[in-house]
Amino acid sequence: MPFKPPVGISVYKKTKSLKGFTLVVPLRQNKAFLIDMEGNEVHLWKLNEPGYHGMLLPSGNLFITQQQKGGAPLIAGKAGIIREYDWKEKVIWEHRDENQHHDARRLKNGNTIYIAWEILSKKDQKRVRGGVPNSEAPDGQIYGDVIREIDPNGTIVWEWRISEMEIEKYPIMPLFHRAEFAHANTVAPLPNGDIMVSFRVINTIIIIDKKTRKIKWEMRDDYFGGQHDCQMLPNKNVLLFANGHLSPLEHPHSKILEINPRNKKRVWEYVAERGMDFFSPHISGVQRLTNGNTLICEGGFGRLFEVTKEGEIVWEYSNPYHQPHPILGKINWVFRAYRYSASSDEIRRRLRQK
Repeated sequence: MPFKPPVGISVYKKTKSLKGFTLVVPLRQNKAFLIDMEGNEVHLWKLNEPGYHGMLLPSGNLFITQQQKGGAPLIAGKAGIIREYDWKEKVIWEHRDENQHHDARRLKNGNTIYIAWEILSKKDQKRVRGGVPNSEAPDGQIYGDVIREIDPNGTIVWEWRISEMEIEKYPIMPLFHRAEFAHANTVAPLPNGDIMVSFRVINTIIIIDKKTRKIKWEMRDDYFGGQHDCQMLPNKNVLLFANGHLSPLEHPHSKILEINPRNKKRVWEYVAERGMDFFSPHISGVQRLTNGNTLICEGGFGRLFEVTKEGEIVWEYSNPYHQPHPILGKINWVFRAYRYSASSDEIRRRLRQK
């Protein structure tokens, strides 16, 4: 078994890490909180429904997806509520879509973009290739992803459906189920308005041209192993968390990859010194920090750590909050995490840096 650090802070190299506050949303628990560099909880949002994915807006408000009952009979990534909380836990905006799952983002124009499920048409279900035979959803259907943009009133102003892809070209990996095509887990708006999306069960990331609705760039690599949190960096490279799950790797382990999208070659990667010490088969995320370091969320172990360009771990924290899981015992999962400096718009001197 890989070594896992004790809960709380286990590494803090002050001169090498980026000082700030880290947002932690324990998966399926009724809380979201900020910790300082020493692991102290310095601000808390109490939630009425379990949280899934949260981030701070430039206003300092918490933008978060939360879980509700109903909707598609799928479990992984299920949420259904998108909310904005102010600093005092007051809900100032809410949108409900019982089929919303995984990711949601607030756009610069004030709209919100998110991922949802819908049942594929019978014609499109017949187009789905690969996956485990007879592993459709409990209701016998195959669900597909929809990317939806809504205005502040909740009106849909733009949609893109997975059926707009050439489904036959993207077979589901052999050991993934056929309940959904293609399991989007990231919707990342790009500076020019286009949308980057990650599809887990086909090991593919794409960029959708917002105006033409066409796929203008794509990359499939089965060594991604069900990747998460693809994003475009200021240098125009693509950063992502390669989970390494059900990939051709002889020994499963995760990697952080920075890829030049022009030639699709890796220009930087992080792999643990002992490779199998870093592995989350699902969820997880990554953030490139302003000092050049990288904050990694090893979601399956609730472990957050910051590494330098050379791969040195300079800060490490493990989520101390566990809850029972019907199959896996106790879990302390974290979908993603984000670091904000004290001088950032998100914090705005509400908290003091030690």
